[in-house]
Amino acid sequence: MGSYVPNTEEERKAMLHEIGFSSIDDLFIHIPDEVKVKDGLNLPEGMSELEVRRKMQGMAAKNTVFPSVFRGAGAYRHFIPSIVRSVISKENLMTAYTPYQAEISQGILQSIFEYQTMICDLTGMDASNASVYDGASAAAEGVAMCRERKRKKAFVSATVLPYALETVRTYCFGNEMQLEVIPEKDGVTDLSYLEEHIDEETACVYIQHPNYYGSLEDAEKAGEITHKAGAKFVMGVNPVSLGVLKTPREYGADVAVGEGQPLGLPLGFGGPYLGFMTCTAGMTRKLPGRIVGETKDAGGKTGYVLTLQAREQHIRREKASSNICSNQALCALAVGVYLAAMGRGGIRSAAVQCMSKAHYMAEELGKIGYETVNKGEFFHEFVTSSKVPAAQALEKLEKEGILGGYPLADGTILWCCTEMNTKEEIDKVIHILKGGAVDADI
Repeated sequence: MGSYVPNTEEERKAMLHEIGFSSIDDLFIHIPDEVKVKDGLNLPEGMSELEVRRKMQGMAAKNTVFPSVFRGAGAYRHFIPSIVRSVISKENLMTAYTPYQAEISQGILQSIFEYQTMICDLTGMDASNASVYDGASAAAEGVAMCRERKRKKAFVSATVLPYALETVRTYCFGNEMQLEVIPEKDGVTDLSYLEEHIDEETACVYIQHPNYYGSLEDAEKAGEITHKAGAKFVMGVNPVSLGVLKTPREYGADVAVGEGQPLGLPLGFGGPYLGFMTCTAGMTRKLPGRIVGETKDAGGKTGYVLTLQAREQHIRREKASSNICSNQALCALAVGVYLAAMGRGGIRSAAVQCMSKAHYMAEELGKIGYETVNKGEFFHEFVTSSKVPAAQALEKLEKEGILGGYPLADGTILWCCTEMNTKEEIDKVIHILKGGAVDADI
């Protein structure tokens, strides 16, 4: 039988003998007998490493891996340079937790500092934390940090990612904030509704740009309405889109958040991903989580420290604005390596390809009866409507090894293109949906 305890029986006996015990039972003799497990646990027999690997491979084989993907809806397939995996695989960096004596881990702290710097550069904002759990929690934290004693109302657009909206709703309930959803109009935020209902009790307004449907919001006007009411403007952004779109800072955002997965993290069943959070200088002290800063030691050498939000600040839960004590440092490292490898030119190139391919696909789909629903401009996602049921169209594609768009509730389809999609792949989708036979050379 396999064992997951790394020590041999002889080693365990030697350790017990060293501390003055003859058995494990003697070690735990102070525990009352009535609370001890008598008959063992109902667990299967242990396996060897080879057996475990075979079992896991068998489970993985049940998954369907699509070589061609046209689905986004919050998680996106992008090219990841090989250097990302090469760097994050180094054993001295592969850690899931920031050490308690953080300052002795200068390499980890420097990697987080570099990540923060590049995220600020990407968004145009003044400060970034060391990342939170995912984009949804970043959105919720961004709303929560705007709460003030006399301002406890949050306006959130109906066009944000559904799971982000639900996470914000949960946080608002816990923070005793009033949540009001701004309805959508023609696939974008109804700003006339916002202008009519925003008041002096409003803490913040949160919109996503591009939104859930891929459409670009009138972020500048949303920011103007928000600030006129004395509230904070929170923007959710796709980081890759910032290669071609204005930064949140240019739209007047006080807080900018988003999902960092497109920046060097592969698609997975639920992650792990990371949420990036940035803000203007005046809101830095309200950022949750950890912030790494650069300093000089007594000898004048550059060093890195946890500048704000040490874990101990969150121990008194009733006084804490957040309970984020750590971050997924390995994911942040991957994002940092990706951004360093891609540079400004690489991010812009990826963004241009995403946008141009999405518009090409939308045009071609329109020719075969899949009309684009988006009324205004869009980035790399768009919605189509057709007389053909969404399930039927997507099933046809799946039979040919293509994961099509995401079916929406009203029978429409949310499509996505990234730099990973070739013209040949797009043309193949069009050919299949048109009803033609599949040619292996397509």
